[in-house]
Amino acid sequence: MTTESFLDQMKAFGARLGLPKVDVDKLVDMNLKNIDALGRSAQAAGEGARALAEKQGEIIEAAFRETSAMVRDFRPSGDPQQMLAKQSEYAKKAFEITMQNTRDVAELAKKTTSDATAIITDRLRDSLVELRDSVSRTGGDGSREEVIGCG
Repeated sequence: MTTESFLDQMKAFGARLGLPKVDVDKLVDMNLKNIDALGRSAQAAGEGARALAEKQGEIIEAAFRETSAMVRDFRPSGDPQQMLAKQSEYAKKAFEITMQNTRDVAELAKKTTSDATAIITDRLRDSLVELRDSVSRTGGDGSREEVIGCG
């Protein structure tokens, strides 16, 4: 009767067939790191969304203040030339503010997306290396050979 465990028998059978050996502890650790990276990415995206909402709130508040100031300061006179010049000045100022706000929001959105994506991209790259390092094949002479090539 054999005292060899079923797991040992399966390992020996896999080695004879040349099946890859898997370091389960490394795979578990790799998946824990993947979950952590997803959490950090979600946190970065959440912080970015919060910053975007705050920025949009600031923009709305500033627009309301500017509009109120323009309405308050607008004193139409009888001179159509002067009224047109004042309206053009207000329109130009409103356009410049809108363009700057649009640039600010776009930059913030881009940064948020870049930060969240970078976390996942870096983790994916590390996962491939870890996966390569956790799987090997036992050669006929008992030596180990790499199965997955990264780099």
